[in-house]
Amino acid sequence: MRISPLVVQITILALWLGAAVFFAAALAPALFAVLPSRSLAGAVVGRVLPVILYSGMLIGLAAGLVTMLADDVPRSRGRDAAEVVMIAACAVAAFIVGPRIERVRASITGAIENLPIDDARRLAFGRLHGISVAWLGLAMLAAAWALVTCVRQLSNPH
Repeated sequence: MRISPLVVQITILALWLGAAVFFAAALAPALFAVLPSRSLAGAVVGRVLPVILYSGMLIGLAAGLVTMLADDVPRSRGRDAAEVVMIAACAVAAFIVGPRIERVRASITGAIENLPIDDARRLAFGRLHGISVAWLGLAMLAAAWALVTCVRQLSNPH
């Protein structure tokens, strides 16, 4: 029995999207609520987030390759675009925003929350954190769009 390429796409996109949602909605907030310091929680999040981002790039690429290599799956510009957006958003967060956050964090000798509220480094960190969240959110929306497109195409193959 042959597994449909769309089923493969649905599976890998759903797995990544589930992991990303779990990270953003459950893991990160729980770490900041439970661990004794925000710095410690941030360190754990800083170790897990790259895994989410790198795997997002790989899953987006794999989903696109599954379609390109399948003879029996019609192309969908919407799905293709969503996969490209997913890859690009994860790449920007991982390779542009992430290193900037690390540079700001390295310039701070203590905990970020101990800096004055108007400290330029604290403000830069907060701004970059918001940008990182936005890029991950965009990648998650793109993955959801690609997933919905695959499900719709599977249920209506014409």
